[in-house]
Amino acid sequence: MGKIPVIFCDFDGTITEKDNIVSIMKRFAPPGWEEIKDQILAQQISIRQGVGKLFSLLPSSLREEIVQFVLENTKIREGFTDFVRFTQDKQIRLYVVSGGIDFFVYPVLDGLIESEHIFCNGSDFSGEHIQIVWPYACQAPCTNDCGCCKPTILRKFDPGRYERIVIGDSITDLQAAKLADRVFARDFLIEKCEENGISYTPFHSFYDIIHALERKEERV
Repeated sequence: MGKIPVIFCDFDGTITEKDNIVSIMKRFAPPGWEEIKDQILAQQISIRQGVGKLFSLLPSSLREEIVQFVLENTKIREGFTDFVRFTQDKQIRLYVVSGGIDFFVYPVLDGLIESEHIFCNGSDFSGEHIQIVWPYACQAPCTNDCGCCKPTILRKFDPGRYERIVIGDSITDLQAAKLADRVFARDFLIEKCEENGISYTPFHSFYDIIHALERKEERV
């Protein structure tokens, strides 16, 4: 009997056409955010440090305005709704594992993904500036200070029993890709997979992923 497939899909820049954190910063953050973003991408600071710094630039009073901005400007990547339906039809568990923040991730995915299948960072608006909280922080052996630790979440699924499939686009997906049985990559994650010798399948739309998974089924 083969392994049970389970899918871990990134949110920003993967399910969505653009990275919402970058879009939020371009729209709302004061000067200085781009340097922090570049430090994250260059792995000079950890993802947790960088995301925390970015949102600390924003006053808590902007919460509703940010949510409205995200809902009005977010475009879901082509094929995602059909991809969700495909996983349901095939009884494949689909989890969204995101370095994004709960206060905008949940509204965008409302009606598409059940909340208990979403792992993301939390938020605290009780202070003057937005504070990010980390309900899925790194656990041993991960020491990458991921924020929302995708490797820790993957390790909850026994590799002897589950085929762990990762879908992503950026540096936040690299550590999970290293553990995955199969990787679907686009954008910056392709570059990092090639640097690290990680096998991957490129994709543009979620229809590409549906077709790839269907082809595998036909070969089994």
